[in-house]
Amino acid sequence: MRILKHLFDNNQAWAARIKESNPDFFSRLSRQQRPEFLWIGCSDSRVPANEIVNMLPGEIFVHRNIANVVVHTDLNCLSVIQYAVDVLKVKHIIVCGHYGCGGIRAALEGEAHGLIDNWLGHIKDVYRYHQAMIDGVADEQEKVDLLCELNVIEQVVNVAQTTVVQNAWRSGQELDVHGWIYSIGDGILKDLDICIAAIDQIPPSVQIKGKIKDRT
Repeated sequence: MRILKHLFDNNQAWAARIKESNPDFFSRLSRQQRPEFLWIGCSDSRVPANEIVNMLPGEIFVHRNIANVVVHTDLNCLSVIQYAVDVLKVKHIIVCGHYGCGGIRAALEGEAHGLIDNWLGHIKDVYRYHQAMIDGVADEQEKVDLLCELNVIEQVVNVAQTTVVQNAWRSGQELDVHGWIYSIGDGILKDLDICIAAIDQIPPSVQIKGKIKDRT
């Protein structure tokens, strides 16, 4: 049986470095989790949430999937959002995509990939919403990057449309939903200038009306 010894050795070295610089770090970390941020990002191994923003474990609550998609039937993602908002009381939800995303590229190419094609259908919907704009770009890489940006913006709106987030706003909870994108080529984040911070900032047609149910 292969036990991947080098990964355990890396873990020992990492833990030793942390304890050397901050002897009480792990004891404090084990007692509570109080992050102010929920990060919804891509599963790409080159986009590690904590490292990108130079934060330690415990400071960001993280959910990742192919192409950072928020789907209203994805109970995994919705459960993460509910736990982050209702239990951890995060103040910021960040949807972060990245340029050159393989999932975005695959959705644009339209070739068969198997099971994942069902997931990529959500990205193809984003392309369909903005097809005229994207098709107007001649360079293929620029098309991919534009769809990466537009996908983030659509997912921010999807987060804002969830019952969990809307109930939080109706109850007066401070909560901002942001859209960012990351460049693997230079390690720099870019704010896409979309931030939804209140229920009146989304169209009335997608606002969920009615009495807030017990959220405990």
